[in-house]
Amino acid sequence: MTAGLWQNWVLPGIWITIQLLVYSAALAAVVAFGVGMARTHSSRFVRFLAGFYTEIFRGTSALVLMFWLFFVVPPLLGWQLVPMWAAVLALGLSYGAYGAEIVRGALNAVAPAQREAGVALSFTPWQRMRLILLPQAVPEMMPSFCNLLIELLKGTALVSLLGVGDVSFAAYLVRLATQESAQIYTIVLVIYFVLAFLVTRSMKALENKTKRNIGISVAGGASK
Repeated sequence: MTAGLWQNWVLPGIWITIQLLVYSAALAAVVAFGVGMARTHSSRFVRFLAGFYTEIFRGTSALVLMFWLFFVVPPLLGWQLVPMWAAVLALGLSYGAYGAEIVRGALNAVAPAQREAGVALSFTPWQRMRLILLPQAVPEMMPSFCNLLIELLKGTALVSLLGVGDVSFAAYLVRLATQESAQIYTIVLVIYFVLAFLVTRSMKALENKTKRNIGISVAGGASK
């Protein structure tokens, strides 16, 4: 593969893939925590709405949702989403629904005595969530969030079907230009592996930090 193809297609494709991952992950995190906390709300109506959202988006193909946002929404609303943002919305909303179940499960795993202590201290529901439940639940979410983030990274390859110039689409263009499949797709496999490895290490560091914040010992050094 020539240097020109690498500089003009592959490197910009890697950058677009990273942008897609960051933007989609940010949206998915907002959705996950918002809907996940709503799943534990005292109001049955709020829990129903959150559960309804979760079931809808977990049961919907991210690819079909992406096409729906790009091709169906414009005639309905009279405005067009650019492919990049249609992809971000589809991925963020879909993976956020899976993340919501991670948040719900981690919050429900916190010992009931911790909730009772917050009530005894006259904390509001938001104070109990912010000061007691989330600090203990977040470290338990990290391994599952790491797996979900890796899946999201691989899911960004779907955007190539909308013509977004991510690394998968760049590989397709290079294959057409050079008629060499083995080299370019081997390179792309390595690129995804390196990105996934960096995500894994970053999430592990974040997990250790959240554990140290609540006094849990981690490998490589006990908390003081």
